[in-house]
Amino acid sequence: MLRIPGSKILRVIGPDGEQLGLIPYTAALNNAYDRGLDLVLIAQHADPPVCRIMDYGRFKFERDKKEKEAKKRQQVIEIKEIQLSCHIDVGDFNTKGNHARRFLSDGNKVKVIVKFRGRQLAHTEIGRELLDRFAEYCAEYGTIEKPPVMEGRTMVMFLAPIKTAQGKGSAKQKGDAASAAAQGADSDKAEKAPAVKEAAVSGQENK
Repeated sequence: MLRIPGSKILRVIGPDGEQLGLIPYTAALNNAYDRGLDLVLIAQHADPPVCRIMDYGRFKFERDKKEKEAKKRQQVIEIKEIQLSCHIDVGDFNTKGNHARRFLSDGNKVKVIVKFRGRQLAHTEIGRELLDRFAEYCAEYGTIEKPPVMEGRTMVMFLAPIKTAQGKGSAKQKGDAASAAAQGADSDKAEKAPAVKEAAVSGQENK
């Protein structure tokens, strides 16, 4: 409940955004009651304070609904991990590179790790060259966010997605789907979609 004297002058806005002018608190509250609505304080520290006549329950419902929809649309970025070995063969390198490309095109970051075993630790330049080659392989889909650094017996590098790469990934998928559909069609022929910063409800007149 608002602690406002009944004679306090407020600047009141109507339910359709129209200016109702400077009105005593009690009169503004009665005006809201007559309309079956609420008197909502939207600018407490203004001089005079600003209130609006509205359906506050509906306002809260629509605000919460918009916030939920915004959270659903918000993309959650994950960090995917790829492990390489110093003696990785070409086939395994390409396979893991393609995994990284897919992760990046989906908007996720990739943590690439090279583990050194035994005497390999004396030749860390091999791991650095491997990570540089891996970054080059993924260059169309991601950039180096954090260059290779040693962490104990491992060397770590982070790749971040390129914004346009996500679109390229989607476009590529759509293009592949369209191409497959076209091939299928040819085969068939051959055979046959009021922001309020601060609000407080005055449900009844102060006594």
